[in-house]
Amino acid sequence: MALDRFSAQAAQYARYRIDYPAELYAWLLPQVANHLRAWDCATGNGQVAAVLARHFREVEATDLSASQLAEAPRLPNVRYQVATAEHSPFPDDYFDLITVGQAVHWFDSEAYHREVRRVAGPGATLAEWGYGLSQTGDDAMDALIRRFHDDTVGPYWDANRWHVLDEYARLPFPFARVRRARFEVRKKWSAAWYLDYLRTWSAVANYGRQHEGADAVLLVADELTRLWGQGEREITFPVFARAGVV
Repeated sequence: MALDRFSAQAAQYARYRIDYPAELYAWLLPQVANHLRAWDCATGNGQVAAVLARHFREVEATDLSASQLAEAPRLPNVRYQVATAEHSPFPDDYFDLITVGQAVHWFDSEAYHREVRRVAGPGATLAEWGYGLSQTGDDAMDALIRRFHDDTVGPYWDANRWHVLDEYARLPFPFARVRRARFEVRKKWSAAWYLDYLRTWSAVANYGRQHEGADAVLLVADELTRLWGQGEREITFPVFARAGVV
Protein backbone atom coordinates (compact mmCIF):
# COMPACT_ATOMS: atom_id res chain seq x y z
CA MET A 1 0.00 0.00 0.00
CA ALA A 2 1.41 3.39 -1.00
CA LEU A 3 2.14 5.78 1.88
CA ASP A 4 2.40 9.55 1.46
CA ARG A 5 4.58 10.89 4.25
CA PHE A 6 5.96 14.01 2.58
CA SER A 7 3.17 16.12 1.04
CA ALA A 8 2.69 18.23 4.17
CA GLN A 9 6.36 19.29 4.21
CA ALA A 10 6.90 19.36 0.43
CA ALA A 11 8.38 22.88 0.29
CA GLN A 12 10.77 22.13 3.17
CA TYR A 13 11.71 18.83 1.55
CA ALA A 14 12.68 20.58 -1.68
CA ARG A 15 14.78 23.16 0.19
CA TYR A 16 16.45 21.18 2.95
CA ARG A 17 16.94 17.62 1.67
CA ILE A 18 20.29 16.71 0.15
CA ASP A 19 20.93 16.16 -3.53
CA TYR A 20 23.00 13.25 -4.77
CA PRO A 21 26.70 13.34 -5.68
CA ALA A 22 28.01 13.53 -9.23
CA GLU A 23 29.98 10.35 -8.51
CA LEU A 24 26.75 8.38 -8.22
CA TYR A 25 25.66 9.36 -11.73
CA ALA A 26 29.18 8.79 -13.07
CA TRP A 27 28.94 5.25 -11.69
CA LEU A 28 25.40 4.63 -12.95
CA LEU A 29 25.13 6.14 -16.41
CA PRO A 30 27.82 4.02 -18.11
CA GLN A 31 25.83 0.95 -17.06
CA VAL A 32 22.89 2.04 -19.23
CA ALA A 33 23.05 0.79 -22.81
CA ASN A 34 20.69 3.35 -24.38
CA HIS A 35 19.88 6.89 -23.28
CA LEU A 36 16.49 7.47 -24.86
CA ARG A 37 13.93 7.19 -22.05
CA ALA A 38 14.27 7.18 -18.27
CA TRP A 39 11.68 6.90 -15.51
CA ASP A 40 12.45 8.51 -12.16
CA CYS A 41 9.98 6.75 -9.89
CA ALA A 42 8.98 8.52 -6.66
CA THR A 43 10.72 11.61 -7.96
CA GLY A 44 9.64 13.84 -5.07
CA ASN A 45 10.77 17.36 -6.00
CA GLY A 46 12.40 16.16 -9.22
CA GLN A 47 16.05 16.49 -8.29
CA VAL A 48 17.05 13.19 -9.95
CA ALA A 49 14.81 13.81 -12.96
CA ALA A 50 16.56 17.12 -13.55
CA VAL A 51 19.95 15.38 -13.71
CA LEU A 52 18.65 12.61 -15.96
CA ALA A 53 17.24 15.24 -18.31
CA ARG A 54 20.81 16.14 -19.29
CA HIS A 55 21.48 12.58 -20.43
CA PHE A 56 18.18 11.23 -21.83
CA ARG A 57 15.95 12.37 -24.64
CA GLU A 58 12.81 11.88 -22.52
CA VAL A 59 12.37 11.62 -18.77
CA GLU A 60 9.15 10.53 -17.08
CA ALA A 61 8.94 11.42 -13.40
CA THR A 62 6.19 10.20 -11.10
CA ASP A 63 5.26 10.60 -7.47
CA LEU A 64 2.13 9.91 -5.46
CA SER A 65 2.33 13.45 -4.00
CA ALA A 66 1.06 16.29 -6.16
CA SER A 67 2.47 18.71 -3.57
CA GLN A 68 5.96 17.30 -4.07
CA LEU A 69 5.66 17.49 -7.87
CA ALA A 70 4.63 21.14 -7.59
CA GLU A 71 8.14 21.85 -6.21
CA ALA A 72 9.93 20.16 -9.15
CA PRO A 73 11.79 22.13 -11.84
CA ARG A 74 10.01 22.47 -15.17
CA LEU A 75 12.20 21.19 -18.02
CA PRO A 76 11.30 20.66 -21.69
CA ASN A 77 12.10 16.94 -21.76
CA VAL A 78 10.72 16.01 -18.33
CA ARG A 79 7.07 15.12 -17.78
CA TYR A 80 5.71 14.87 -14.22
CA GLN A 81 2.68 12.76 -13.35
CA VAL A 82 0.98 11.61 -10.16
CA ALA A 83 1.32 7.82 -10.01
CA THR A 84 2.53 5.09 -7.69
CA ALA A 85 5.47 2.78 -8.24
CA GLU A 86 3.15 -0.20 -8.44
CA HIS A 87 0.77 1.24 -11.07
CA SER A 88 2.36 3.53 -13.65
CA PRO A 89 0.72 4.98 -16.80
CA PHE A 90 3.48 3.83 -19.18
CA PRO A 91 3.44 1.31 -22.04
CA ASP A 92 5.23 -2.03 -21.99
CA ASP A 93 8.94 -2.30 -22.89
CA TYR A 94 9.47 1.45 -22.72
CA PHE A 95 12.42 2.57 -20.57
CA ASP A 96 16.19 2.26 -20.76
CA LEU A 97 16.68 3.30 -17.13
CA ILE A 98 14.47 3.29 -14.04
CA THR A 99 15.66 5.10 -10.91
CA VAL A 100 14.38 5.30 -7.34
CA GLY A 101 16.10 7.62 -4.85
CA GLN A 102 15.38 7.25 -1.11
CA ALA A 103 11.93 5.75 -1.67
CA VAL A 104 11.96 2.05 -2.52
CA HIS A 105 11.45 1.15 1.14
CA TRP A 106 7.91 2.57 0.86
CA PHE A 107 6.89 0.26 -2.00
CA ASP A 108 5.08 -3.05 -2.22
CA SER A 109 8.12 -4.92 -3.52
CA GLU A 110 6.29 -7.64 -5.43
CA ALA A 111 3.93 -5.27 -7.25
CA TYR A 112 6.70 -2.75 -7.88
CA HIS A 113 9.00 -5.38 -9.40
CA ARG A 114 6.16 -6.59 -11.58
CA GLU A 115 5.65 -3.05 -12.86
CA VAL A 116 9.39 -2.55 -13.43
CA ARG A 117 9.55 -5.70 -15.54
CA ARG A 118 6.53 -4.58 -17.55
CA VAL A 119 7.80 -1.12 -18.49
CA ALA A 120 11.52 -1.91 -18.81
CA GLY A 121 12.83 -2.25 -22.34
CA PRO A 122 15.29 -4.96 -23.38
CA GLY A 123 18.43 -4.75 -21.28
CA ALA A 124 17.11 -1.85 -19.18
CA THR A 125 18.83 -0.89 -15.93
CA LEU A 126 17.10 -0.45 -12.59
CA ALA A 127 18.95 1.63 -9.98
CA GLU A 128 17.94 2.23 -6.38
CA TRP A 129 19.71 4.25 -3.74
CA GLY A 130 19.27 5.89 -0.38
CA TYR A 131 21.17 7.60 2.41
CA GLY A 132 21.52 7.06 6.12
CA LEU A 133 21.81 9.20 9.21
CA SER A 134 24.21 12.12 8.99
CA GLN A 135 27.50 12.28 10.84
CA THR A 136 29.26 15.41 12.08
CA GLY A 137 32.42 13.83 13.50
CA ASP A 138 31.60 15.29 16.91
CA ASP A 139 30.75 12.49 19.36
CA ALA A 140 28.39 14.55 21.51
CA MET A 141 26.57 15.98 18.50
CA ASP A 142 26.23 12.63 16.77
CA ALA A 143 24.97 10.99 19.97
CA LEU A 144 22.34 13.73 20.35
CA ILE A 145 21.14 13.27 16.76
CA ARG A 146 21.04 9.50 17.24
CA ARG A 147 18.96 9.85 20.44
CA PHE A 148 16.53 12.16 18.66
CA HIS A 149 16.25 9.65 15.78
CA ASP A 150 16.01 6.48 17.87
CA ASP A 151 14.29 7.62 21.05
CA THR A 152 12.51 10.97 20.75
CA VAL A 153 10.86 10.32 17.39
CA GLY A 154 11.72 6.62 17.22
CA PRO A 155 8.14 5.49 17.96
CA TYR A 156 6.85 7.70 15.13
CA TRP A 157 8.87 6.15 12.29
CA ASP A 158 6.96 3.85 9.99
CA ALA A 159 8.42 0.34 10.00
CA ASN A 160 9.67 0.95 6.45
CA ARG A 161 12.30 3.36 7.76
CA TRP A 162 14.48 0.59 9.15
CA HIS A 163 15.19 -0.66 5.63
CA VAL A 164 17.18 2.53 5.10
CA LEU A 165 19.28 1.95 8.20
CA ASP A 166 20.33 -1.51 6.98
CA GLU A 167 20.87 -0.20 3.43
CA TYR A 168 18.05 -2.25 1.85
CA ALA A 169 19.70 -5.54 2.88
CA ARG A 170 16.29 -7.09 3.55
CA LEU A 171 14.61 -5.72 0.42
CA PRO A 172 14.74 -8.11 -2.55
CA PHE A 173 16.56 -7.13 -5.73
CA PRO A 174 16.03 -10.08 -8.11
CA PHE A 175 17.81 -8.74 -11.17
CA ALA A 176 20.87 -9.60 -13.22
CA ARG A 177 24.44 -8.28 -13.09
CA VAL A 178 23.89 -6.51 -9.80
CA ARG A 179 26.41 -3.85 -8.80
CA ARG A 180 26.65 -1.98 -5.52
CA ALA A 181 28.45 1.19 -4.56
CA ARG A 182 28.81 3.68 -1.73
CA PHE A 183 29.24 7.44 -1.85
CA GLU A 184 29.22 10.42 0.47
CA VAL A 185 27.43 13.74 0.42
CA ARG A 186 29.20 16.48 2.36
CA LYS A 187 27.41 19.67 3.34
CA LYS A 188 28.22 22.75 5.40
CA TRP A 189 25.11 23.73 7.31
CA SER A 190 24.20 26.03 10.14
CA ALA A 191 22.32 24.73 13.17
CA ALA A 192 19.16 26.44 11.95
CA TRP A 193 19.44 24.75 8.55
CA TYR A 194 20.00 21.35 10.13
CA LEU A 195 16.96 21.79 12.38
CA ASP A 196 14.85 22.57 9.32
CA TYR A 197 16.26 19.45 7.66
CA LEU A 198 15.05 17.44 10.67
CA ARG A 199 11.58 18.87 10.08
CA THR A 200 11.47 17.03 6.73
CA TRP A 201 11.65 13.64 8.49
CA SER A 202 8.49 11.57 8.18
CA ALA A 203 8.70 10.69 11.89
CA VAL A 204 8.64 14.40 12.79
CA ALA A 205 5.57 14.85 10.58
CA ASN A 206 3.93 11.81 12.19
CA TYR A 207 4.69 13.25 15.64
CA GLY A 208 2.96 16.49 14.67
CA ARG A 209 -0.10 14.67 13.38
CA GLN A 210 -0.42 12.75 16.64
CA HIS A 211 0.27 15.74 18.93
CA GLU A 212 -1.98 18.52 17.58
CA GLY A 213 0.69 20.01 15.33
CA ALA A 214 3.50 20.04 17.91
CA ASP A 215 7.02 20.40 16.52
CA ALA A 216 9.20 17.55 17.78
CA VAL A 217 12.32 19.38 16.63
CA LEU A 218 11.84 21.91 19.42
CA LEU A 219 12.58 19.11 21.88
CA VAL A 220 16.17 19.01 20.65
CA ALA A 221 16.67 22.50 19.21
CA ASP A 222 18.29 24.23 22.19
CA GLU A 223 20.82 21.49 22.92
CA LEU A 224 21.68 20.97 19.27
CA THR A 225 22.15 24.70 18.71
CA ARG A 226 24.43 24.95 21.76
CA LEU A 227 26.58 22.01 20.64
CA TRP A 228 26.65 23.18 17.04
CA GLY A 229 28.06 26.59 17.84
CA GLN A 230 28.14 29.66 15.64
CA GLY A 231 28.39 29.43 11.87
CA GLU A 232 28.40 26.30 9.73
CA ARG A 233 29.54 22.78 10.49
CA GLU A 234 30.45 20.08 7.96
CA ILE A 235 28.22 17.03 7.98
CA THR A 236 28.39 13.81 5.97
CA PHE A 237 25.57 11.65 4.66
CA PRO A 238 26.44 8.06 3.64
CA VAL A 239 24.83 7.10 0.32
CA PHE A 240 24.35 3.48 -0.76
CA ALA A 241 23.30 2.32 -4.24
CA ARG A 242 22.53 -0.81 -6.21
CA ALA A 243 21.83 -1.37 -9.89
CA GLY A 244 20.98 -4.33 -12.06
CA VAL A 245 19.69 -5.37 -15.46
CA VAL A 246 15.95 -6.04 -15.55
